[in-house]
Amino acid sequence: MASVNKVILVGNCGRDPEIRYLPSGQAVANVTLATSTRRKDKNTGESVEDTQWHRVTFYDRLAEIAGEYVKKGRPIYIEGRIKYGKFTNKDGVEQNTCDIIATEMQLLGAREGMGGPGGEEGGYTRPGPPASRPAAPPAKAQAAAPKKPDSGFSDMDDDIPF
Repeated sequence: MASVNKVILVGNCGRDPEIRYLPSGQAVANVTLATSTRRKDKNTGESVEDTQWHRVTFYDRLAEIAGEYVKKGRPIYIEGRIKYGKFTNKDGVEQNTCDIIATEMQLLGAREGMGGPGGEEGGYTRPGPPASRPAAPPAKAQAAAPKKPDSGFSDMDDDIPF
């Protein structure tokens, strides 16, 4: 039976990426991502914000792109998978970890240095199997459509009673 391990997160970057290279030359970048939800407290009626912090790891070209464009506080969209692990801390206590291994990233909000309202988005996808989607090519300008011949009804109103 097939299984699915997929995570989609949209949040703000908690720190600038830390980039390192493995002995094999593979790039690895780590960031923290904050996601928040709002709810009303049942007792006080006040709006309460709950923030969750996620550890996100990028590999290969996606790690290099994250290192170049992702900055603290910037909103980003992440797709990936959950990876659980364990380690023993310096006191000898075993601790659990939960990481998101990113396979896709989309920068959200305005581009830095572009100025002006509206902003633009940039999509970055890890190259690989069909599961990852490349960024869409820019739209091309289309030529003006030829004018249709006059059907003889151009002077009629569009108010049709039925």
